[in-house]
Amino acid sequence: MATRTGMPIWYELITTDVDAAKRFYGDIVGWTTTEFPSSASGMPYTVLNYGETGVGGLMPLPPGMEGDPGWFAYFHVADVDAGVAQTEQAGGKTHVPATDLPGVGRIAMLADPQGVVFYLMTPDPSMGDQESTSFSATLPGRCSWNELVTSDQKAALPFYSSLLGWASTEVMPMGEMGDYTFVDCGDVRLGAMMDRASPEQPLKWTFYFAIPDVDAAVDKVKAGGGSVIMGPMDVPGGQRIILAVDPQGASVGFVSGERQ
Repeated sequence: MATRTGMPIWYELITTDVDAAKRFYGDIVGWTTTEFPSSASGMPYTVLNYGETGVGGLMPLPPGMEGDPGWFAYFHVADVDAGVAQTEQAGGKTHVPATDLPGVGRIAMLADPQGVVFYLMTPDPSMGDQESTSFSATLPGRCSWNELVTSDQKAALPFYSSLLGWASTEVMPMGEMGDYTFVDCGDVRLGAMMDRASPEQPLKWTFYFAIPDVDAAVDKVKAGGGSVIMGPMDVPGGQRIILAVDPQGASVGFVSGERQ
């Protein structure tokens, strides 16, 4: 099946301690790791696997790179260069210009007009033309929810809709916090976006990875040197979540149960 524009096709953790991150996420999600044989940047790169399937990547924070450890998504587009131009024209910024990674594809790291960082990617033809192995609403060990906290969701939604073809047909009112706006790519519900609750709340994408039992994961997060900042709590749709910070300071979500 052809990969549609706008689908998340890879997730990547940039961190200050790769070995510690391997242990932390391996214990909680069940990921194993393999080292990628080459890197165009010269930086070591680790592939995160669930079973025999590569579902994400892990790399050290490059020297001189601004920002804190964090998770980032790669969204599929047919033309990375056109996506860069469109993002800049809309008021976004380029952090890493369009770059070819031999045998992998063409990528760019951008910031949307509100300052939230994401990647665009056109995979190399040698990688095949298939749906993402990294995102799934049902499979364990994958990201099953993408959540954007932004300063202006009424501006963010049309930006991503124009760039990636996303649409929203449903919102969940949250009182004084405003709407929780669900986001779809075709017939696939990717996640949601919301306005930040206070000026101090960071603007970012947060990704929720599917695990068997978030309640059991609370002790694992703490034992691994991380902290739980929200939950465990039930969410609409029959699932249960926690929001955590890993030992190096990257925020991450975990979810269990089947989405209804």
